[in-house]
Order: sequence, then C-alpha cells, then structure tokens
Amino acid sequence: MNTVRKLSIGIQDFEKLRKENFVYVDKTQYVYQLAQLGVPYFLGRPRRFGKSLFLSTLKAYFEGKKELFEGLKIAELEKEWSQYPVFYLDFNRESFTDLESFNAVLDKNLRQLEEVWGKDELDKTPAIRFSGLIQRACKKSGKHVVVLIDEYDKPLIATMDNLTLNEDIRKHLKGFYSVLKAEDAHLKFVFLTDVTKFSKVSVFSDLNQLVDISLNEKFAEICGISEEELLQNFQPEIQALAECRRMSYNETVAKLKQLYDGYHFAKVSADIYNPFSILNTFGNLDFAYYWFATGTPTFLVKRLTKTGFDIPILENDVAIDANSLMDYRAESEDYVPLLYQSGYLTIKEYDRELDEYTLGFPNEEVKYGFLNELLPQFTPSFGTSSSKFSAKGFIKLLRVGDIEGTMKMLQAYFATIEYDAIPKALQIEKFYQFVFWQLFTLMGQFVQTEVKSNKGRADAVVKTADSIYIFEFKMDDNATAEDALKQINSKDCAIPYTTDHRKIAKIGVEFSQTERGVKRWLIE
Repeated sequence: MNTVRKLSIGIQDFEKLRKENFVYVDKTQYVYQLAQLGVPYFLGRPRRFGKSLFLSTLKAYFEGKKELFEGLKIAELEKEWSQYPVFYLDFNRESFTDLESFNAVLDKNLRQLEEVWGKDELDKTPAIRFSGLIQRACKKSGKHVVVLIDEYDKPLIATMDNLTLNEDIRKHLKGFYSVLKAEDAHLKFVFLTDVTKFSKVSVFSDLNQLVDISLNEKFAEICGISEEELLQNFQPEIQALAECRRMSYNETVAKLKQLYDGYHFAKVSADIYNPFSILNTFGNLDFAYYWFATGTPTFLVKRLTKTGFDIPILENDVAIDANSLMDYRAESEDYVPLLYQSGYLTIKEYDRELDEYTLGFPNEEVKYGFLNELLPQFTPSFGTSSSKFSAKGFIKLLRVGDIEGTMKMLQAYFATIEYDAIPKALQIEKFYQFVFWQLFTLMGQFVQTEVKSNKGRADAVVKTADSIYIFEFKMDDNATAEDALKQINSKDCAIPYTTDHRKIAKIGVEFSQTERGVKRWLIE
C-alpha cells in the first residue's frame, strides 16, 4: 500500500495548504479561543514545531477568508467573520551577521507594509515607521490592526556568540517592540512566536500586558501532533510505512512513539509528537533523525563545549524551578532553560509543592541526535577518516566476543584526541569520564546499555544477543585496572545478570593521566 495524500512537509502557508488539499491537523479551535480573548500573546515552541503555520492560520482568519476554514472546527464556532488589516512580520528566514543586515531585514518588513498602507517620508526610524503604519492602517480601514510576528527573537538567537552585536540588536528591538504598547489603542490582536523568551528584551519588560501561553495547559497541544491526532489523521500513512518497513501496524506506532513522541508543554499535557519528523517519516517511508538533521544552534554547541556543562546529568533528568523554565539571559551559563525551550529537553514531571519541573530527553531522536552532534565538538577526530573508532564498529566486535579487539579500538581512538581538544573548563579525568559516558550512551541506539554514575554501580553495561559486558573505569593517578575489576566484584555488579542465559564478561579499564588514553585493561 502506498499513500498518495499530500503531506505538508515544509508548508507554512495555511492558504496554500488548504487550497492545494494538503493533509491538515485541525488546530483552528485554538485560533477561535485566542481571538475571543483578544489580548497580546507570546508562544514559545521548538523550531519546526508548526509555529509559522499557526501564525499563518491566524492571518487567514483575521483576513476574513472564511472559505479556507470550511469543514474545520472553527467553522462551527465562528458566526461573524470580519476582515482586519494584518501586519505579518517574519524574521525566520533571514541571517543576521551584523547590525546592517538586521536593519535591512527590519526595513524589508516595513517596506512591504508601506506598499499597502502608504509611507510618511518624515518617519525615519523603524519604530516611528512601525507606529505610523499602525495608525494609517487603522484610519484607512476603520478597523483595529492585527500584528503577527514570527520568530521575534531570531536576531538575538542568531547572534548569541557575538555578545556585542547581540546587545546592539537588543537595544534596537527594545525600541521597535515598544510600539506595540504605545499603539495599544489601535491594535485588535497581537501574537508573537519564537523558541526562546529573553528576560531582558523589552517585549517582556516594557510590554507587560503580553500573555505568555507557552506553559498554559489549555494550549499545550496548539503545535505538534498528539497521539490522538496521529491515529485519527494518519492511518493510511502509518499503514504504508508499516508495509514498507515490513512491520505490523502496532509495531510501527510503537516505533514512531519511541523516536518522535514525548514532548510536554505544560504541567499537565498529552504526549506531543514532533510534527516535522512525523511528516518526513511518512513522506520518506523510513525512520530517521529528521528534526535533528535540520541543524543544532551553533552557539548552543559552542557554549556547552566551552563551559564544561555537565551533560551526563541530562541522562537522569534535571530539576528546575518554575520561574527559571521560561526565562533565559544571554549572559547566563545555566543552559537548562534554553535546552528546554529549544526542544532538547521536555517536561517529565511537575511538583506542585515545590513548584518545580523535572526535565529530560523527550525521545530517542533528540537524545541520540544531541549526543552525536556534541561528540565531535569534544573529540574532533570522532567520525573522521583519521578515527579508527565508531560506535557501530565497537558493537560489532562485542557481538563476536572480541573484547581485546574492542579495547584496542578504544585505545587507538583515545590516542587520536589532542590535548587542545579538552575544554579548559573540564579536568582531564572529567573529560574522559564524559567521553566514555557519551560513547556508551550512543551505543544505546543499537544495543541495550545501562550507563550510570559511579555511585555503587558499574560505569557501563552493554548487552548483546550472546553476552553481557560490565565495564569499570579508573584513572592511574589513584587506581589501577586491578582495582576496577575488584570493584566490579566487591559491589556485586554482575549479580543482577546471573539469571540471564548470556555470558558475563567483566572488564576493568585503567586510564593514563599523563598519556591521556587507555593504558591497561583486565578481563574476567
């Protein structure tokens, strides 16, 4: 079976989607709810989660294009369709390399509006031009103005590795966005979207009437695809994927959930699937890390690398208070809020008494995509032709029981890591512990692994079809391979697996602090 339905991969224009008969997951009930309240809103969601499409849906609604909404939920709710002047500002598709490029983007957005509503030659600054446009549109149309801004903070996100430029742009945005408060009497509706809520931008300091619905339970499903929506809207695509991959329907649903589900955007929220990955999976009839392949923010990877952020803590979930979750400051070294807002972490639990969230990786695509992206930053030789190591090669040797070959491969790999590759914020021992954690966690894509901290359990356990390998790692400045093996036995690390039919192998590994690599190993 092959599906011939049109999937809206990369389609962010609601009018195009409806006129050309693309499959659409109906979110119009949220359009109606927001329009009835009529207050200024902000919505934060990860990239590729449908924010632009939702904004385009709002645009079509406020332009009074009733015919586009036939058969959708809003058609049953809305009885009076009205047309308003709509200002749609888009910062999403532009690059910001300097202040001139930023001003050019701002000018482009304003010129497009001036072609419709006219221009006053005396209006020189972007803020004054924006204010004049709102007043002219209101006067000429006799209706209040709707302002929709897509990726409001893209200029800030794009320049976070250049703090001077970032601050200059922030000051310009402060004046520009302050117009939304000054012209409140001429505005019908305001809606801003992006990934991150910057605490120091005037939108969230001066514009204090802006309502942030990013964590509002009523709007938890405003973007993305819930499990109910997946099963209701995409049965033909699921069946086609199942047949192509030679899986059962239920196995396919379980695989989709494992890879792409698990996002939560409120204290109480249904599981949300990544829409970009879901649609690409159906379009290509294959599973892959589609969302992650669209690019990790460079500044985020660089900062995590330079500051020595303790990435392994993400494996066991992290706690963060409610006030910090949607707050991010460009100069901060606490990257947990940004990791959540960017989609690399999601809400796992909420403690009402402590007003505290527990965050973790939402699914396998994010977890393994994140680690694959970070590993070359910490160990530049990984994945290159000069590297003799790969997670797959490591596992192939373990599958045939070649432990000596496995350890020699590991030894050769660590020998390629240059001293300069170790971030200054990390001690050598911590660096090697991190690299081991990362490598073994990545193996979880292919075999069952258990990666724990060294608080009473083995450092790593890898399970293949025939064997179970228990690893313990030591640095030679205070312990040996013999000590590592002794610890496995003294702490009875193998006992949980004694009833398993598979062969158990214990490997004590000794690192050299001076030689910066694998020094010795013992196998039992």
